[in-house]
Amino acid sequence: MQNIFYGRSYLAEKDFSGEELYTLIKLAEHLKFLKQQRVPHEYLKGRNIALLFEKTSTRTRSSFTVAATDLGAHAEFLGAKDIQFGKKESLSDTARVLGSMYDAIEYRGYSQPVVETLAAESHVPVWNGLTDDWHPTQMLADFMTMDEVFGHLKGLKLAYLGDARNNVANSLLVTGALLGVDIALVAPESLQPTTEVQQIAHKFAEKSGAKIVLTDDVTLGVQGAHVLYTDVWASMGEEDAWAERIQLLQRYQINAEVVAQTGRADTIVLHDLPAFHDLETTMAQDIYKRFGLTEMEITNEVFHADNAKQFQQAENRLHTIKAVMAATLGELFLPQPLAID
Repeated sequence: MQNIFYGRSYLAEKDFSGEELYTLIKLAEHLKFLKQQRVPHEYLKGRNIALLFEKTSTRTRSSFTVAATDLGAHAEFLGAKDIQFGKKESLSDTARVLGSMYDAIEYRGYSQPVVETLAAESHVPVWNGLTDDWHPTQMLADFMTMDEVFGHLKGLKLAYLGDARNNVANSLLVTGALLGVDIALVAPESLQPTTEVQQIAHKFAEKSGAKIVLTDDVTLGVQGAHVLYTDVWASMGEEDAWAERIQLLQRYQINAEVVAQTGRADTIVLHDLPAFHDLETTMAQDIYKRFGLTEMEITNEVFHADNAKQFQQAENRLHTIKAVMAATLGELFLPQPLAID
């Protein structure tokens, strides 16, 4: 039975074609339908999956665990205190041991070389749940949400506002370029992606026809955008950067005025969560005490508006992760990648 994905790892979007990514998105939409209709789809029955988490998680851990259960597999969680990488055992030795016991491995942590070494040494499919460089499972959920809302991807424009040199922005830029979606990264010059990431995106954009804009001008960047996207201003492990980031990024907040500047009535808003839109968390309360802000990257008004699709986006983490797991580990018939609509 032919499957173009079988046995492959999913480490970064740049390792796949746009058509392959779109095939995974459409498979995720099908799996979402099966789950909604309560149709069993145990394509991975009898398989065992290791979930390695150096960084904490809500959506990623829940998505992989539920996806594995729905697919009939068993998922074993190994947290930061359970993983011996470079402490009592080398990364290579750990990878070989895990590969001998598990049929696939998920890794969420800091280093991209770690997830790449796991794939090289374990000889089983490895899935990147997040590293400091890339966030590939998040991207499938993001672009699936856009495909559901608009019915297509090609010709759409996504404008990302905020810290544009983090893993989410890197992945949005490259994934949009692969899928033919115009991407505008709207951020201060000091928080734009590296030259290497930009070069990767431009190479893919030449083939897909996607337009890429990097600008510090909010009005220019969001004009005509079908999608406004933002993320927290300081990523995990950057808590000491809050003062600098707030000073740099306050004018890149997604608020009602910015939504209106798109000039479109059908613009949607996405956020990969968690979001600082109110004071209902201890971290937000700490930010308020230190800086007097009640909202940061997105206002509470916009977060709760009808055009805000972040919870649909969050649910789609499950379905897209399930698609990656089923496609790379299951015996499905997926002979040819789909043309991108």
